[in-house]
Amino acid sequence: MYIYLMKEKIILFDGVCNLCNKSVQFVIEHDEHNHFKFASLQSNFGQNFLKENKLDQNDFDSIIYIENGKYYTKSSAALKIAKHLDKNISWLNYFIIIPKFIRDFFYNIIAKNRYKFFGKQERCWLPTKELKAKFLE
Repeated sequence: MYIYLMKEKIILFDGVCNLCNKSVQFVIEHDEHNHFKFASLQSNFGQNFLKENKLDQNDFDSIIYIENGKYYTKSSAALKIAKHLDKNISWLNYFIIIPKFIRDFFYNIIAKNRYKFFGKQERCWLPTKELKAKFLE
């Protein structure tokens, strides 16, 4: 995989999901120390990552967070991301003590219904010129 990115904190998200796009915008807004880079799961980077890690290239139900050469999915990804946001959000990381199967149960309910609840775009959201540097593709 892209060796130079191994030290980056990368968030892969469903690029056509309104909830996912709003979540990315929320992370950008609360990322005081400019920790994160982003790519959609549908992008070349996202598809290559899924393929190289033997993950389903058509399953966009989970956010994926990559840090220090490891990746995290579902609720673990969300909580690991929260840890690096401003102090008003970072406390959410303490929910990591809840067993993963419980956290992911609720995560999966939202993920499976996200298009019904929040809608879907025809194509991936494109960042503004100012935000393009935060995106891998």
